[in-house]
Amino acid sequence: MRHLSISLILIAIFSGCQSHPSGGTRRVEVVIETIEGDIIVELYGDKAPESVKAFLAVVDQDLYQRSSFYRVMNTDNQASNAPKAEFIQGGLWSRIKKRPTLPMVPHESTEQTGLTHQAGTISFAREAPGTASSEFFICVDDQPGLDFGGPNNPDGQGYAAFGKVIRGMDVVRKIYRKPENDQYFEPPITIINIERN
Repeated sequence: MRHLSISLILIAIFSGCQSHPSGGTRRVEVVIETIEGDIIVELYGDKAPESVKAFLAVVDQDLYQRSSFYRVMNTDNQASNAPKAEFIQGGLWSRIKKRPTLPMVPHESTEQTGLTHQAGTISFAREAPGTASSEFFICVDDQPGLDFGGPNNPDGQGYAAFGKVIRGMDVVRKIYRKPENDQYFEPPITIINIERN
């Protein structure tokens, strides 16, 4: 009986560690449903807990319903003397409707998290560090210039990576190739919804 009790206690402890590894939130998958197909993303709550918590708060309120991928950065639409980046950006921003006011997310740099901007990485868009809220981008290729210390952001803090595409990079690349004008898709690519998978 004593061995059974000890075994049950160990299972409970192990289960608790699995669901809340080193930082609070466990890893979770979300599906980004778009009119071009689904993108499945694994979020790294064990490495970037504040970013994942903030992103899931927007997801769980269904605020991404009928949002869009609206911006693209490619090698042809950036100044020739600027550091280049290749990604698609989406979220709640729109030219025709006001974005809801949401809490700002504490900046979790790649130096803190150990994550880097590889192909498929999802990361928060921002202005100054700590101003991210709902807008995000997905890297099309490896983008080391977006990491801490990289040249793509003048403050040197880089962007806050918090997950990675595990299925659907073909959809990301399909969206990336859509018509654009001055870095903005014409028309924007509809995100039907983002929800936990």
